[in-house]
Amino acid sequence: MDALIAAAARALATGDILGALKRVALRDDGPALALRGIAMAQLGDLARSKALLKSAARAFGPKEAVARARCSVAEAEIAFVSRELSWPLATLAAARATLEQRGDRINAIHALHLEVRRMLLLGQLDEAEQRLGAPAPAPIPPALTAAHHMIVAGIAMRRLQAAPARAALAQAHQAARQAGIGALVAEVETASAILEAPAARLIAGGKERLLRIDDVETLLASDALIIDANRNLVRSTETIIALAARPVLFALVRTLAEAWPHDVTRETLLIRAFGARHADESHRARLRVEIGRLRAALRPLANIVATKRGFALKPRRKCEVIVLAPPVEERHANVLALLADGEAWSSSALAIALGASARTVQRALEELSASGKAQSFGRGRALRWITPPLPAFPTILLLPGPLPGG
Repeated sequence: MDALIAAAARALATGDILGALKRVALRDDGPALALRGIAMAQLGDLARSKALLKSAARAFGPKEAVARARCSVAEAEIAFVSRELSWPLATLAAARATLEQRGDRINAIHALHLEVRRMLLLGQLDEAEQRLGAPAPAPIPPALTAAHHMIVAGIAMRRLQAAPARAALAQAHQAARQAGIGALVAEVETASAILEAPAARLIAGGKERLLRIDDVETLLASDALIIDANRNLVRSTETIIALAARPVLFALVRTLAEAWPHDVTRETLLIRAFGARHADESHRARLRVEIGRLRAALRPLANIVATKRGFALKPRRKCEVIVLAPPVEERHANVLALLADGEAWSSSALAIALGASARTVQRALEELSASGKAQSFGRGRALRWITPPLPAFPTILLLPGPLPGG
């Protein structure tokens, strides 16, 4: 490595992007193209960065395997930031293996972090935790240490474990400040703000209040019968009944839970569950059928009893009934939750992240666009969707993930 390239690399490592560009702006050899590509990515010009990195990979010869692997890792990072979730992971794994074999430990760890961050985004928490390992490998630069603790905090936040998340963010903040990279410090502070923001809304006894992650964690450990509207399930301390695939049943049990200990009229249940404004005999017959199905589904935890006006929820043991709802309820809230991360998403990446069909996601995006809650730019394969971040709209309980306690 010549002195100019070494100086540019040191500048990039400390966050001095313009300083790095000044040193390699007029060079078209492989190392200079790679550094310019990384610098352009840090400036936000991802299209130019991708082109420069591809040129750099071509400029390196077949014997320069480490340099080519580093370009692949940089391309993978751009793909992740661009939310191109279909980018081939096998290429990244091969690059990481090459870097490990050739002794480039730092970039191999960076490649590992990219793999784990993608798993975290897709809600694959167990796989992410297993792949990451703990504690952070040493010695590594402070920036990588901060990234490791940020991932640990992300896993803990998605598991609704406030104390481990807070501890990991404190370590990440310390490492980020030691690295002296302003953008990294800001990223840690943003994650800390999300951790302290309301994560859910409790509805019980006709009243509502916002909950932080700590409160949700305490609530899930209580003996209350919880109707979790974030993941469409009914749970007690020992039993979880998933109703995500049965939206009518969940709408019925949520309506009954919000009114508990009182009953709910048949007309209200028909409106909430079926959207039926004018109930006729066919609606009433369907309600009886669905109530029967709900009784069967909830048998381990509660019963549904008929009253003069309609129906009422009766837990099988003495406990409080609570509805745990998102802090902000929106139609297509899961799509909005992903768009609220500030990145530009393709519809195919949203479908992968949500585990939904492309057509379902496309319909959701069209509805959000019509209501002004999402915007698109680009055309064809380059079409991307964004939305301004919504105040007090944390994504912790909306993104896909394992069931609480699962």
